[in-house]
Amino acid sequence: MLSRTSYRLAVILFLTLLLTEACKENRVDDPEMKASLDTIIKERKEKDYSMQFDKASPFIVDTSITFEPLNYYEPNPDFIFKSKLFIYEVQDTVTILGTKGEKRPSILIGYLGLNYEGNIYKLNVYKSFGRTGTEYYSIWFTDRTTGNETYGVGRYLEFELNDDHDFIYKIDFNRAYNPYCAYSALFTCPIPREEDYIDIEIEAGEKNFH
Repeated sequence: MLSRTSYRLAVILFLTLLLTEACKENRVDDPEMKASLDTIIKERKEKDYSMQFDKASPFIVDTSITFEPLNYYEPNPDFIFKSKLFIYEVQDTVTILGTKGEKRPSILIGYLGLNYEGNIYKLNVYKSFGRTGTEYYSIWFTDRTTGNETYGVGRYLEFELNDDHDFIYKIDFNRAYNPYCAYSALFTCPIPREEDYIDIEIEAGEKNFH
């Protein structure tokens, strides 16, 4: 007979596998999936424009660097997943180090489950706080491409918490992006922890700038 913990893990595994397989039915030849990938290409063009001309862009703030179009993997539907957010019963406050050595306290609230080639990987979600105390949620990660084809510190994903505990999130690594410190040493950014490593090659999203 399974223990309560083992049973819970088995249920999580089953749900994650089910959700991911449902997502995988929508391949690139599916009109909705194709539209989604086309949107990603459009977003990348818009980001290039913003990076070149926006006043807050690192290429405007730091006059010592020259703008060049950002580098990306080709949009890949194999790195789009679906998962609910599995909340930790005990939410630990952890210290996230910045690239300039500063300490950033954050709360590890839970994780999203990724089923890739039959294995389940955890993508941690953190709650952080702005200078005015405003709460925001963050995902950062490293993988086998880190330090090779992708930025050596790690990459990020946008995340917006939904109030529905059973909400199903779409995790699209085609939208993985580099923090500003990837372009200029004037900026600092959070460094993913050892626990944020995903032991696969996530060949999707933004590559090294240089």
